[in-house]
Amino acid sequence: MRIVITGGAGFIGSNLALALQEKHEVLIIDKMRSDKRLDNGNLESFGHFKNLLDFKGELFVGDICEAKSFDVMREFKPDIIFHQAAISDTTAYNQTQVLSVNLNSFKDFIKLAIKCDSKLIYASSASVYGDMPSPQKVGFEEPKNPYAFSKLMMDKLAQKYFNELHIVGLRYFNIYGKNEFFKGKTASMVLQFGLQILSGKNPRLFEGSEKIYRDFTYIKDVVNANLRALETKSGIYNVGSGKARSFKDIVDILQKEFGTNLAYKWIENPYKKAYQFHTQAHLSENFYKGEFELEDGIKDYLPEIKRIFEKEYNA
Repeated sequence: MRIVITGGAGFIGSNLALALQEKHEVLIIDKMRSDKRLDNGNLESFGHFKNLLDFKGELFVGDICEAKSFDVMREFKPDIIFHQAAISDTTAYNQTQVLSVNLNSFKDFIKLAIKCDSKLIYASSASVYGDMPSPQKVGFEEPKNPYAFSKLMMDKLAQKYFNELHIVGLRYFNIYGKNEFFKGKTASMVLQFGLQILSGKNPRLFEGSEKIYRDFTYIKDVVNANLRALETKSGIYNVGSGKARSFKDIVDILQKEFGTNLAYKWIENPYKKAYQFHTQAHLSENFYKGEFELEDGIKDYLPEIKRIFEKEYNA
């Protein structure tokens, strides 16, 4: 099959591309990393060439808000579109910018999928739930920031086309794993804690972290969920482990694996107003259920964390 992956040089997109390239023809559309930054000072784009060193397909460097990118995709005539590209920073508060990139372009992807008779699998987000009680369930949302709102509006738009094309939105919970290093400050705390510990630094936890819970989801489960989305009916689905764990759990698991016993360093949480304090996916019985417990995912990820520390972290 012919597959387009937007944001294919980023974290999730690159893992999808590498998993699919042996059996399919893959075209990546990615803006790629530059020095452009958001209003909060974070990078605008995380696509990085090092995530694609083993990629054998085609790469087109382009913006999803530009007509040229859609010309290239139409010419490619994809059977499947995995749409991962977005401004994904939950601390970006320029509403015009976030919504223009994430929401406005999405209508064009729907039109492209209809024209090419493509299956459209796109990245939604668990951030749409805000402070809704756990386990978070589709249909009960309360976004607290522009990014979360943009994803909820994408979901509402997608719902209008459920009977017209195969379209699936995947609400990712906290993902960690290979190829996230170039996300910088927005990389998972699994990686950030791992690098702190390997550096001999005290792991930095927000005050009250033992009471802050997240549904941590391993990247290999995310890839499998995307593949499962090709076989399920159109809809919006949660992608998570279905279990809530604390940030302190991550540190404890890492320290056990590394054989360290560094003291925690407690710091104030600067994101309290837009912070989710408990996430846990309500998993549909008819959709994918992850294979990796937090302990299993971290153990599988350890060689890559060590490689990043040795080859990238201080480079």
